[in-house]
Amino acid sequence: MRSKKFDGFIDLDAYDTIALKMKGDGRCYISTIYTENWVNSPAQQEDNSWQAFVFVPKDNWYIVKLPLARYLPTWRGNVIDAELEMNPSRVLGMSLSVNAEGGVPGARSGPGDFRVELDWIKALRTQ
Repeated sequence: MRSKKFDGFIDLDAYDTIALKMKGDGRCYISTIYTENWVNSPAQQEDNSWQAFVFVPKDNWYIVKLPLARYLPTWRGNVIDAELEMNPSRVLGMSLSVNAEGGVPGARSGPGDFRVELDWIKALRTQ
């Protein structure tokens, strides 16, 4: 699921963590934050993507806390092997997707049905 592109930007500069209240199915998911394009070349229309794995135990509501520092820069699903820093003041959208292979050890993976429920998303200041 992906948010519509925000009108303007969401400024997360005052926060260091994204919290999600979720109920999962034992699979690993990927949380993505889209920021204004400043990593890719200016001619590219794609936004920058920053991704972090999310694992939620099966059948229970759980609050996942993802530090912004845990989000890695990605391009078309692959981690960019470079030292880059997210610009949290220029967030354009967010998404949550199922991770079909790999991810967190012990998580269910591979083809098949999946189910995740999302109650809310919040930005937190933990430090």
